[in-house]
Amino acid sequence: MTRTLLRSAAFLDVAAGEIVHDDVLIDGDVIGSGTQADETVDCRGTLLVPGFIDCHTHVALTQALGNDSIDLPRSVRPLSAVPVLRTLLGLGVTTVRDAWGADAGLRLAVERGWIDGPQLLISLRQVCTTGGIGDHWTPATGPYNGYSDPSMPNPVFDGPDGARAAVRRMVQAGADWIKATITGSIVAGTGVHDVQFTPEEMQALVSEAASRRRNVMVHAHGARGAELAARCGARSIEHGVYLDEAAVAAMVEHDTYYVPTLSAKGSPEHLRSVRLALEAGVPIAMGSDNPVTPHANVLNEITLLAQAGLGSVGALRAATLNAAQLLQLDDRGEIAVGKRADLVLLDGDDLAVDNLASRIKAVWRNGKRFR
Repeated sequence: MTRTLLRSAAFLDVAAGEIVHDDVLIDGDVIGSGTQADETVDCRGTLLVPGFIDCHTHVALTQALGNDSIDLPRSVRPLSAVPVLRTLLGLGVTTVRDAWGADAGLRLAVERGWIDGPQLLISLRQVCTTGGIGDHWTPATGPYNGYSDPSMPNPVFDGPDGARAAVRRMVQAGADWIKATITGSIVAGTGVHDVQFTPEEMQALVSEAASRRRNVMVHAHGARGAELAARCGARSIEHGVYLDEAAVAAMVEHDTYYVPTLSAKGSPEHLRSVRLALEAGVPIAMGSDNPVTPHANVLNEITLLAQAGLGSVGALRAATLNAAQLLQLDDRGEIAVGKRADLVLLDGDDLAVDNLASRIKAVWRNGKRFR
């Protein structure tokens, strides 16, 4: 194992919100102690931060959501993810939770080193009730399923028993998370404030996921959908454009995380939701929802969070420690002895987050230098 000493480092203690000046030792794939090393990197004039975590992205949908997607071979979906994953890692994103689109083969390819990329947590499809945004249907064709293959199971269900079956299908195909859509889509322009699950269906999803040691992330734009999901035990609310006091109170009561995905909307209503969540103490984690913007712009989400009221330190915490805690990955998210050596070296030792991509000098994932 190679031991690399990052000498004279200024690093962000994200829990305390303070910059610490000290050497940092990469000991194999973790952060070690001491100063004996095989190689040294001079870190004067730089800032070391934990590897970034994107809790809501779609690495395999850059081509699959296009107007011509119906004419593309199914192999385009996973193959299009290869440059995306490499781009994300080069930008310091060392872990991602894919919010549907990536299958277990992509996760395996990263794990085995066939392709470069962040650690990939997958949800496969977005489970929904009949007529929900995961139920692909047109008046001309009726049901159609351009994303389905044996590795991407049918996500549509109705009733509590159907909800349990949908979770089982996803887990069988390798899902790390269950992605559910309780409201309609802003992109589609329909059903944003609808509540498309019954309480019994939502409870069944969460219960079945828990029995399989999985958590549920819930796409919810409207307040009532977000409130119901939180009260039923969803681990995180995604988007939450139209939250209100009751929804936020439910999230606080049930320790529900909020992933605002400001890159996707960022409207006045959305920013108000972020402020409500902040004031109530809801934990916020970073998620880009790309490719709503190009994946190369992923770090803009940190800038948007800072501008929405989190400030630079809060936004960096949302993209590191808070994100790791949401994903229940206690081996990363901060720079401390024994934690995974997922690190980003930034040019300049200030905490400004308005131009992070241009500041990246080096990236380590699992102790291995990528850039």
